[in-house]
Amino acid sequence: MDVDLIFKIAAIGILVAVLNLVLARSGREEQAMMTTLAGLVVVLMMLVRQISDLFDLIKSLFSL
Repeated sequence: MDVDLIFKIAAIGILVAVLNLVLARSGREEQAMMTTLAGLVVVLMMLVRQISDLFDLIKSLFSL
């Protein structure tokens, strides 16, 4: 697993957490929730790509 991926996920998490706090403190709870959901979707898309690569590697390894 690439270390850069871990740093990207951590950076997205920190950015989303800060945005969530700022938006929640300013009374925009709906936008804070949407920001959190958007961050979650971005991270999941990154992980889906890596899991797909893993399955391709396993298929090629066992010649399936």
